Amino acid sequence: MNEKDKNRFSEFLPVSTEAWEAQIRADLNGADYEKRLIWNTDEGIQIKPYYRKEDLSALDHSTHLSGQFPSALSKPIEGNAWLIRQDIQVDDFSSANEKAIALISKGITSIGFIFHQNYISNENSISDLLCNIDLESIEINLLPAQNHLALAKDLVSFLTTQEIDKQKLNGSLTIDPFGSYARKGKFNENELADLTQVKLLLEVLADFPNVHIVALNGCDFTNAGASAVQELAFSLAIGAEYLDKLTDLGVLFADLSPRIRLNLGVGGNYFMELAKHRSARLLWSKLVGSYGKLLDLAPDSLGALRELYIHSETTLWNKTVYDPHVNILRTQTEAMSAVLGGTDSLTILPFRISSSTTDEFSERIARNQQLLLQHEAHFDKVADPAAGSYYIETLTNEISEKAWELFLQIQDLNGYLAALKKGFIQEQLRDISSKRLGSVASRLDKVLGINKFPDPSDHISLELKDCLFKAVDSSDPDSEIETIKQVRRSQPLESLRYATDHFSISNKRPTVFLLPVGDPIQSAARAQFSAEFFGVVGYEIVDIGQFGSLDIGLTAALEAQPSIVVLCSSDAEYEELAPVAYSILKNKSIFVVAGAPACMDKLKQMGIKQYISKKSNLGSILAKFNRKLGINNTEHEA
Repeated sequence: MNEKDKNRFSEFLPVSTEAWEAQIRADLNGADYEKRLIWNTDEGIQIKPYYRKEDLSALDHSTHLSGQFPSALSKPIEGNAWLIRQDIQVDDFSSANEKAIALISKGITSIGFIFHQNYISNENSISDLLCNIDLESIEINLLPAQNHLALAKDLVSFLTTQEIDKQKLNGSLTIDPFGSYARKGKFNENELADLTQVKLLLEVLADFPNVHIVALNGCDFTNAGASAVQELAFSLAIGAEYLDKLTDLGVLFADLSPRIRLNLGVGGNYFMELAKHRSARLLWSKLVGSYGKLLDLAPDSLGALRELYIHSETTLWNKTVYDPHVNILRTQTEAMSAVLGGTDSLTILPFRISSSTTDEFSERIARNQQLLLQHEAHFDKVADPAAGSYYIETLTNEISEKAWELFLQIQDLNGYLAALKKGFIQEQLRDISSKRLGSVASRLDKVLGINKFPDPSDHISLELKDCLFKAVDSSDPDSEIETIKQVRRSQPLESLRYATDHFSISNKRPTVFLLPVGDPIQSAARAQFSAEFFGVVGYEIVDIGQFGSLDIGLTAALEAQPSIVVLCSSDAEYEELAPVAYSILKNKSIFVVAGAPACMDKLKQMGIKQYISKKSNLGSILAKFNRKLGINNTEHEA
């Protein structure tokens, strides 16, 4: 800063935190500071209205660079490069190879090959899958449903025929028996046998140090509705369980730790997700440091063992079937959170993934979203761009502290598996998921296209899979525990809307006639609210506009013969208008009053039972209207 600039800044005297607080409280004029300005997150963190440099004074990690402990960054300090990953379903090996080569030519730097069917050992199949791919420059991730060991052996046999540097082969052939146990409720064989398979995989791929073997699938928790703190704590607990039990089987800690990767889900809370990624590195460093002490290792000898490879994937929890193009906006901000948080590789799910109708176009959009972040926005040029931010550094620290606290609770229950068998993990997830789903139903959490600005022309006439509107349950028939299930936050409301669409294939779509009369401001506002309210469930809205008198409005309503009539007026006018309107419409349409007027009890005594207001729970109220109209919710409700 030159002398001229210094002189300019000298004109502005520093303002203390105390002075800021005094001014804020004066401006609040007696209003509750906590209620008005403090945001209480699902993670149990209180977000202040502002942060200052002094908030960093006690944060040890904020003063350390990459490679130093503790640090929220483990990448080279000269940049923020990440791998752009896209997954391919492997049904035919040659076809999958052709698609992979095409994707690489379009900018993809990481490929995930997903095998839904059991892998059958065949070296020629691996050759067909990986031929003509530069394995030293493209990350390869193999994700078999079963038979990991057979696939690993065939992979090694194939690689020995290739002239590649083993140190330059990057990717994964991951297995996660503990994650599978949480989803299915039982091990493939038994705990010891499944862990022994992990040990054998490490031995088979020992010569390829940059191939990850063990996956910590935090995204499973995210897609079950978990908070950022829960995802990190549960993932850390799984990591600790693998370290404990595999070292007991004779695997060296120094051989195991670098072969673990964390798969994080990325949700829609922009700064929270950004800080979550940075917190993950701090927590892993802390866990590795704890093991170092147990093993009596010198802190300086841990070195790269403190580093953590993070793969991020945009969540299904946050995606919608209706108005799917909004998913592009969601995945873009999610991708930015992951990238700015320092992820090593990223998968953006195609915007139509919720309806299982992904196509070449939606995959192309997902790919190009990352290419734009790298080549247009240059997000790969600055290492740890969030470093030094008073807010994000503080948030990173608070997430870390909360997650470590929850992790220790799990350890007190004898570790992750014991906590899972006791139902502790499931209870934690159930509580937060119910709370978050309730926030959508009450519109505290706005979901564009679902409970906010629903598109009235968006109707689904196709027979979609039941799982789209129900929690995805992968439980084995012989499950030993309550399993973790995948759910989307919009599912309960979307299930009601799909029930309406399904009903309307062979029946007239329910119509809602808006009857705004009286006070023009109040009636217009309530008409707009009512249109959005019933638009959530896909009813046709008839909005003629303001009526000069109740008689004119009632005449128009009778001519329209709607399923529902919503009287929209002011609280003061309802006591007079509602009984008159109800007496004429009660045997012809469902009569609804928009609002919660003081005279509600008096109106209820007259038989007027239906009211909608900002305090109404969308899910329960709209399910009730569907039932009144003969629409079967049960087939589609989550």
